[in-house]
Amino acid sequence: MDPIPGLDLDQPPFDLLDAPSRERLQASVDLSLHPAGSTLIEAGQGSPNVFVILKGLVHAYQPGGAGGQRPFGDYGPGDLFGVWAVTVGRARLSYRTQTDTLCFLIPAALFHRLLADNPAFAAYFNEGMASKGRLAAGGPDHGEAAELMLIRVGDARATPPVRVHADVTIADATAQLHERQVDCLLVEDPAYPEPGIVTRTDLLEALALQRAPLEAEVGPLANRPLVAVDTGQALFEALIAMTERRIERVVVKDRDVITGTLGLAEVLSHFTSHSHLIGLRLGRARTLEQVTEAAQGMEQLIRALHAHGARMSYVMRLVSALNSRVMGRIFELLVPREVRPHLCLLVMGSEGRREQLLKTDQDNALVIADDLQWDGLEEAMERFSQTLMEVGYPPCPGKVMVNNPAWRMTVSGWHERTVRWQRQTDGQASLDLSIALDARPVAGNAELFTPVKQGLMALGEDEILLHHLARATLNFDTQLSFFGRVKSGEQGVDIKKAGIFPVVHGLRCLALRHGIPDTGTFERCDLLVDRGHLPRTLGRDLKQALSAFQRMRLRTQLATLDAGGTPDNFIDTGNLGRLDREMLRDGLHVIKDFRESIARSFRLST
Repeated sequence: MDPIPGLDLDQPPFDLLDAPSRERLQASVDLSLHPAGSTLIEAGQGSPNVFVILKGLVHAYQPGGAGGQRPFGDYGPGDLFGVWAVTVGRARLSYRTQTDTLCFLIPAALFHRLLADNPAFAAYFNEGMASKGRLAAGGPDHGEAAELMLIRVGDARATPPVRVHADVTIADATAQLHERQVDCLLVEDPAYPEPGIVTRTDLLEALALQRAPLEAEVGPLANRPLVAVDTGQALFEALIAMTERRIERVVVKDRDVITGTLGLAEVLSHFTSHSHLIGLRLGRARTLEQVTEAAQGMEQLIRALHAHGARMSYVMRLVSALNSRVMGRIFELLVPREVRPHLCLLVMGSEGRREQLLKTDQDNALVIADDLQWDGLEEAMERFSQTLMEVGYPPCPGKVMVNNPAWRMTVSGWHERTVRWQRQTDGQASLDLSIALDARPVAGNAELFTPVKQGLMALGEDEILLHHLARATLNFDTQLSFFGRVKSGEQGVDIKKAGIFPVVHGLRCLALRHGIPDTGTFERCDLLVDRGHLPRTLGRDLKQALSAFQRMRLRTQLATLDAGGTPDNFIDTGNLGRLDREMLRDGLHVIKDFRESIARSFRLST
């Protein structure tokens, strides 16, 4: 059957239909003209058809108080509406034409059959943003990264565990490694609830560097606690864990039972990305120039993962892990070994939340031991900030950097600053506090950050502070406009202000109130849902919306780089396809609902 001009069945959701369903659709679809001002569907009523716009504009209105209606959004060519009116029999919105409009009509009976015969097509509508997000994430090349999203740790070639007692000698342990053809041993010690792990490298370093005798026991060499992944986790998460911890082997567990070990080689046999090469080069870097050279491959890695449809949350975690290693290595090269235990380097912002993609402004700070006396501190931190600039991290416009004494404080100084943040409720104090709440240590002595973190988390008991802090969630309100797009200036919509920031900051405030120390937005969301502080459906939709916004922004930023421009946060909504239009419209409505929820929760006036 010849295709119907204007009805593109190769675009979502119609590309989810099987061949017989496509033929039935083409045979039954009708075309109708509706003059401007026509009501196509009335809220609360059913509809005999699902509509697909060929030409024209349709406004959607949400029932309001006192019998009124308020604008909900708009629909342009290629957009589909009326599904709820057909499947449930009661439309949630009213739809009226703004101009003379041509629409394809899909009869209700046919649409029900399409849903019944095509589960993926039905999921597109029943699962909302979750299903659309999976489709949108599938890039043009469903290659290695997309496959890695599906491969589980349990599917990988894990090595069966080989166990030895803590009193086994280095000589006997080495013989075990050779005999069993493995690279590590699990060391059982009655003094610990779980075994430790010792690798070939650990034994070699003990003999060559520590001059340990062959008769020495392996117990003191074992590394604890174990870094473990579950058989049900995505293999990509094992790669992230190795990158974050700077290790080349993890333990595999199945319901808390150790079933094997998984090395970097086994993971990379499934994954041919160069992320591991960046990590290896960083580990071997002995000069700042070598660190800069190693970090040059980051953009290429991001491009590859994005092109292959890798899940955004995984990409952000992997990139942030590598960024943290870049900063950690620079710190180690600039700060003498004997001074490092007295300093703790913090990253904040998107890096602190592990949501970094392309390099953005530096957001970092320093915790200094109260008793440290080191004349080289200022010079080292100035060189640190300068080196990050050379690597490609622009300076922070607000000077939230370690070369700024205001973000370089002793433990006592951090306590005093936290007290001031609690007393002051002006915009700058709230902004600085928000930045600090996302801090995490990446180099130096992480224990120095513990009392700082405790002081920050204690602020969650102050409802007055929370009230002022949460107000920023309502600052940016992007209105949905016409032609299926959002109201925007010539540059497009600022997706950071309109979508990303409200999710990040709203969940940040809720996490602080409920004592959740995690800094990642996705982790905060999951924990808030698990503890009953956020509706499960809203939590799911917020994560999908954030992933969609991040993906759209990254795609636009990469295109801007290709054109020789400077990436920003603006998205040209006129260049979005049908699926991305739907995702943007749906996502911004999720944000609208979330902002209203935040306003109620923190008693904010809207």
